[in-house]
Order: sequence, then structure tokens, then C-alpha cells
Amino acid sequence: MNPTELLGELRCLRVVPVVTLPHVRHADPLGETLLGAGLPVAEITFRTPAARDGIATLRARHPGLLVGAGTVLDRATVDRAIDAGAQFVVAPGFNPDVVDHCLERKIPVVPGINSPTGVEAAAARGLPLVKYFPAEASGGLRLLDAMAAPYDGMAFMPTGGLTPDNLPDYLSRPHVAACGGTWIAGTALLTEGEYEAIGRNARRAVEIAAAATPENHP
Repeated sequence: MNPTELLGELRCLRVVPVVTLPHVRHADPLGETLLGAGLPVAEITFRTPAARDGIATLRARHPGLLVGAGTVLDRATVDRAIDAGAQFVVAPGFNPDVVDHCLERKIPVVPGINSPTGVEAAAARGLPLVKYFPAEASGGLRLLDAMAAPYDGMAFMPTGGLTPDNLPDYLSRPHVAACGGTWIAGTALLTEGEYEAIGRNARRAVEIAAAATPENHP
């Protein structure tokens, strides 16, 4: 998968569950739940020791699931993600070393930005998509709309502080390809084995995405 193909996939999916796995045993039922809910994608963050094996489990057990690696902070983690089978990499910030290593390893990377400087750094490397993070804490839609205006060719994936309440507004922006959401499969829900609740959250996200129509915004 190349960066353009990833962007196309995310434009179709519209919402990406951002997941921190408490234990690798949660990976298999999580994948089954997301697929059953019609949301076949997950970003597994490297915030716990379960990340690498969790990604490997999802890729082996659920080939229909698009699986990314999140919270990738260094080159070594890029390599671990690729070895596990991750199909794309997401970073919270724009670390040139991480981004360039991903490009060298030929895996799509979505670096985090919250300023025009970050957008231009991504554009200079030919990246079509950046993660707007932390979205709400950085200024929400007001900053995103202003920041996106000069960069017609750049797509954004807002993440951080998004909920079912503000998701429709984000998805209404034509410059938003998809949104990341931690509420869908939160760590507490996984720890308690609340897969029915995760399924409901995922189906709700799918419904919101289906109803959201991109509009022209200043």
C-alpha cells in the first residue's frame, strides 16, 4: 500500500479507532468486533508492550482489517511495526527521522502536526495526509480550517478530543479525510471485555460518518 492508496482507504472509512491494547489477548476479539460493526480499521498505539504482538495477531487473524501502528516515536519502533505487519504508521508529531525512515522502508506514514510549518514539512516530502493532533486542545476546527486553507492538496486526520458529538462537524470539512477516535475501543472497555459496547460505538461511528456530508467552509 502506498500513501495515495492509504488516503483513498481512509476517505472511505472516515473514522479510525485509536486503540491502546492492555494485553495481546484483546486483539483477536477486537478485530472480530470491528469487522462485525462495519468499521474494518484500527490504529494500535505503541503505548503498551502488547502493541507489536497485537498488530501481528490482527494481521494474521483478520486479513480484512486495515491495521496501522500509532504513537511511533523512533526508527526502531517503525521497524517493529513493519515486522509485525502494520500497513501504515501514525506519529503524534513530525519527527523527520521517523518520517524519512518510513519513506525509506516504503510504508505510508501520517505524521502529527498542528501548525503550517508541520504541513509544509509533510508537503515537502510528498505526503498527502497529516494527523492534526491534538485536535481539540490545539484549537479545534477554528485552527484546522484556517490552517488548511492555503494547502488545497493536503488532507487531514484530526485526532485528540473527538467524540460522537463533535465528529459530524469535523467530517463535514472537505479537507478532513478521516478522524481518529479513542472513544470507540477505550482501554477500560477492553480491560473489562466490553466488546458489545465497543461494537455499539463502532456502529455509531459508521452511522455518523455515513450521514456527514463534506461542505464548503471558509
